[in-house]
Amino acid sequence: MPNELSFAMLKPGIVQRRLVGEILARIEKKGLDIVALKLMEIDKNLARTHYIEHEGKDFYNGLVDYITSGPVVAMVVSGDDAVSLLRKLCGATKVEEALPGTIRGDYADHTRNNVIHASDGVESAKREIGLFFSPSELIAWKDGNDEWI
Repeated sequence: MPNELSFAMLKPGIVQRRLVGEILARIEKKGLDIVALKLMEIDKNLARTHYIEHEGKDFYNGLVDYITSGPVVAMVVSGDDAVSLLRKLCGATKVEEALPGTIRGDYADHTRNNVIHASDGVESAKREIGLFFSPSELIAWKDGNDEWI
């Protein structure tokens, strides 16, 4: 189980509904370390760059509009197999497939407003982290609980 970094973004629906703390707690309880975190507004250019792989798809403009509609919480998490673990914690992207107990299964009501983004691979994570954070903003830390998680 390699230690990895992954990128996640709590979208405007989570911030507006004041659920940031609940979602952060779920990520931490799963054993992932939050090594960078910021509240920010995303402009259209950054949104388009972030979702470039979806350009031309029918949902692309709506996705860009949604994540630029209000503040988001961007973060980098660290942990063993962080990319895969975070994706499982988030649940399926399509709301009707997201199981109860996952973040999307518990908090999302529409697929296009699916409340959280999580990198889908190690290379995507590297690219996305670089879009939102400088290397100096990532803080590696140890809390001494690794053997218990």
